[in-house]
Order: sequence, then C-alpha cells, then structure tokens
Amino acid sequence: MPQWFDGNVVSVVDGVAFGLLLFTIAVGLSLVFGMMDVLNLAHGTLYLAGAYIAYALSDGSLTGLLLALAAGALVGIVGGAGLTFLTQPLARRGHLDQAVLTLGITFIVADLLTATFGGDVLPTDPPAFLRGTVNLLGHTYPVYRLVFIAVAACLAIVMYLVFERSSIGALVRATVADRDMVRALGVDIRKVLYGVFAFGAALAAVGGVLGAPILGPGPGVDETVLVLSLVVVVVGGLGSVRGALAGALLIGQVQTLGVALFPEYAPFLLFGTMLVVLVVRPHGLVASAVRT
Repeated sequence: MPQWFDGNVVSVVDGVAFGLLLFTIAVGLSLVFGMMDVLNLAHGTLYLAGAYIAYALSDGSLTGLLLALAAGALVGIVGGAGLTFLTQPLARRGHLDQAVLTLGITFIVADLLTATFGGDVLPTDPPAFLRGTVNLLGHTYPVYRLVFIAVAACLAIVMYLVFERSSIGALVRATVADRDMVRALGVDIRKVLYGVFAFGAALAAVGGVLGAPILGPGPGVDETVLVLSLVVVVVGGLGSVRGALAGALLIGQVQTLGVALFPEYAPFLLFGTMLVVLVVRPHGLVASAVRT
C-alpha cells in the first residue's frame, strides 16, 4: 500500500462518508431548484429538524432508529408540501422573493428548535449494534460510517434510476420543459410540483436523522449544511442526480482530506474548489439536460 494512502486512508473514507451525507441533503435542493426553479433556503433547517428528531427518538435500538426515520420523513414531507404552497404564489416574482421567504422560515424554525433543545450541540449516538469499530486497511474505523456509506450509495443508485431512467423522471422533466403540454395530456402538474418538493424535503430530513451521529444537531448547523449544499449544487450542476453525487463526493474530500493535508488553507479550500470548477465547467461537473 502506498505510504501516502496508508497515512490518509481514514481521511479519504471520511470524505466519502461526508460526501454521501452531503449528497443525501443536496440532491433534493438540486432537483427542486434545477427542475422546479424554486430557491429553498430553508433546506438546511429540514436537515436540522431531522437531526433533532434523531436525538429525541433514537434510544440505541433499531426500533428507535426506524421510528426516527419515519418521523423525519413525515416532517420532511409536510414541510416540503408547506413550502411548495408558500412559494408557488411567488413563482413569477423571481428567486429573490423566494429566498427572502424561505430564509425567514429558516430563522423562525431554527429559533424554535433552539428554544426547545437548547443552545448546545447535542451529540447523537448511533444504534448500539453499530457503535463499534472495524479494521480498515490496518486502521480502526467506525462501523456506523461504513454502514452509512453503503446505505447512501444504494440511495444514490435508486435516485438515479428513478429520476433519470424511469417514467417518473420523464414526467418530471417533461413538466419542467413544457408545463402546458403536460397539463394538456391530463396530468395535474401541481401534484408533480408538490411531489418533487416534498420528496426533496423528506430526503433532507432523513439525511438529518442518518447524519446526526456524523454532524450533530445544534445552532448554526442548518446554516453550515445550507452553504455546503449550495456549493454542491453549483459544483455538480443543477437538476442532475449524477451532478449532485459528483459535486458532493468532491466537496466531501475537500472538507476532510483537503483540510487534513493543508490545514493552513482550510478557510479557502471550499470556495477555491468551487471557483476552479466553475472556471473549467461553468455549468457544473454534470450539466443537466433540462433547464428552466
């Protein structure tokens, strides 16, 4: 094994885990913004709500985790439907009004969560049967993170097949390309819009439940998650599942391996990477075939 890789294998795998966590969160934002043309700055708050749900409901058992996942998905679906209802009247008024509205919702919800759970970052343990470590190429590594990598990778495959290789994905793309034509075929486009938004929001909340042991809930976490998600969307390309995955994996490595190797440049690595990518690929790593 090369000496460099042996010394940084944990950082590399951490980068994959963090990147897949960012994918789980950012892919919903990418689809909603890139396909539905709605700028949702409350996306990070959905992650934060899911993380607090994990803290409140997870009791160290598989049942507790499944209960937290179900509650997180429900909160995400309801939150996404509510955000769709609130942002639809602003569809013709541009992204600035959408940003102001969703940012205001973010402040309100974040303050309510802080008032409920306190102002400290709350450590959230994974289920008891996933708390151990394993030997990974001569290094100890948490079992939960490896399981998370496997689950998130499966999610990425399912997302790709659904949105880019199925009739559901074709319907969503058709709705974006020509809503009048889809409406003329008898499809209720409001259901499509609500469905995509609710699904993206549910992913963010479920990402919060699964990601709580990695990036725990606390004040300001929603802002961090939102900024990283926006960077992933810009780097990867709007409205593309493959783009969100590519962007998330790249940013995951920048945030872990890059910071470990070049700690003195840590404040500049994230946006420096985004700048380089946009100079070389102005539409992101994987440009979507459908644009609004």
